[in-house]
Amino acid sequence: MDKIIDIQNVKWVKSGQEILKDVSWSVNKGEHWAVLGLNGSGKTSLLNIVTGYNYPTMGHVTVLDTTFGKASIPEMRKRIGVVSTALERFDATLNNQLVEDIVLSGKFSSFGIYQEVADGDRANAESIMYDLRLDYLKGKVFRTLSQGEKRRTIIGRALMADPELLILDEPCSGLDILSREDVLSITQNIKKRHSHLIYVTHHIEEITEVITHVLLMKDGEVVTCGKKEDVLTSSNLSDIYKVPVKIHWENKRPWLSISDK
Repeated sequence: MDKIIDIQNVKWVKSGQEILKDVSWSVNKGEHWAVLGLNGSGKTSLLNIVTGYNYPTMGHVTVLDTTFGKASIPEMRKRIGVVSTALERFDATLNNQLVEDIVLSGKFSSFGIYQEVADGDRANAESIMYDLRLDYLKGKVFRTLSQGEKRRTIIGRALMADPELLILDEPCSGLDILSREDVLSITQNIKKRHSHLIYVTHHIEEITEVITHVLLMKDGEVVTCGKKEDVLTSSNLSDIYKVPVKIHWENKRPWLSISDK
């Protein structure tokens, strides 16, 4: 499997409105991508195509060697981990659960442990907690955690199924700067677990060293995509953000400021 994602000439129409317009995008093995764009640019719609929750009106989609229309989408989804703020609707269910049980529950795609757990699965959960610097939270219940700790726990849960593709959809949304940096720091460890990362955001400072490539979206279209150093230019970002901006690099991360030109 050389291509993790292969999307060619995809259109998606909802209620007569063209949401995605002739989108083409390929993710090769070993690459880790950020998807950038303003709210309403089509990022979430594209993710829903990748995960099979939206079906393209037109075009070709293959994800993890699963060609849409020719293979089982539910089986494909078992190989994908997704972390989104939308999962916060399950907080009431999670609030009284232990952190280690929430991470472990990812093995069974449940929000709770309802079956016998093998020793190997418990060892894997402990390894994930160590990698994500969550081991100090063992024995604590979810409701006592900070927002950043909760977000990292949910990422740990997604990793428990050993996903080949991990999608982080604006995982730092609503976090303060300390919690944001905590979440961003763990993306460096995701690479060691042999998952391919898709990181969705509209804040370029969240693009850490682990990200190799960037896709820019505007108004349902791909503006450009490729290696992050080539794509993240002042000109390209001024285009997608619809305001003049300047970009500079510091500590191997891009930063943005508004231009006076």
